[in-house]
Amino acid sequence: MTTEQSIPEKRYDPNDKTLKFVKRKDEITGDDDPNILRAEMSCGHAVDPNSLTAWCRSLIDQNHYKFHCPAVQDGTTEKCRKEWPYQEVRKLAVLSSEEQQYFEEHLAALAAAEYCEYKSCPGCYSFVERKDLTNLNVRCLICTAQLGKTFEFCWQCRNEWKGPGPRTDRCENTGCMNRDLETLKTCKLINLAGTAVNDCPSIRACPTCGQLIEHDQTGCKNIRCSRCQKEFCFACLELTQVCQATRPGAYYGACAKPVAPKQTSIPTWNRHA
Repeated sequence: MTTEQSIPEKRYDPNDKTLKFVKRKDEITGDDDPNILRAEMSCGHAVDPNSLTAWCRSLIDQNHYKFHCPAVQDGTTEKCRKEWPYQEVRKLAVLSSEEQQYFEEHLAALAAAEYCEYKSCPGCYSFVERKDLTNLNVRCLICTAQLGKTFEFCWQCRNEWKGPGPRTDRCENTGCMNRDLETLKTCKLINLAGTAVNDCPSIRACPTCGQLIEHDQTGCKNIRCSRCQKEFCFACLELTQVCQATRPGAYYGACAKPVAPKQTSIPTWNRHA
């Protein structure tokens, strides 16, 4: 019979003069054990290396490549959300060499996926960049050269293209569909906790970049997109400053506009605009 080997808890070196140690609760977990040494992040909130590692790894596993502080600001319901540079996270999370490799490989892949639209061609498996974000019909130059004829595939279902193009919705392969759009169309309606917003779709596409987002049912009705960092109203889908301009101070109240219905299209993000 074998027993599981426990992973040793990380601890800060109390003699490390490069860190600012504080006697405050862990702002990620809320733990206030006085025997645990905690350090202050650049945003001013306290962490220990174990909670910091777990939090940042959870962000990576949710396809985020930027690390933001989840602490709630004193006396408010608003989260800090200050960004922590990776170098700071690596040091204060006391990442092992294996953890560093995991973090850096995933961060690089996630960042590349955000700033470059690319997928592997189903014919030759080489990576192809999509320059026209409104067209699902993509040509692979390698396959075209090897086959001696034009080879195109569908960006959405990743099968050889069928039917006329260009198209923005689907090709004519059986089962080709935009799964994110189906998610938006079929999501349930919810009441946003602590606000006057009722019967609101539970999943939204960010009105700026199209990233799918769920409201975590904490704080006000506004939410910040983890990809483009734009803040918008989860109810009316206007950018926060636009929503607030029409009804100042209504962070928890009803918008001037009615709750936007389930979305039937996903915005395309122009990163260079």
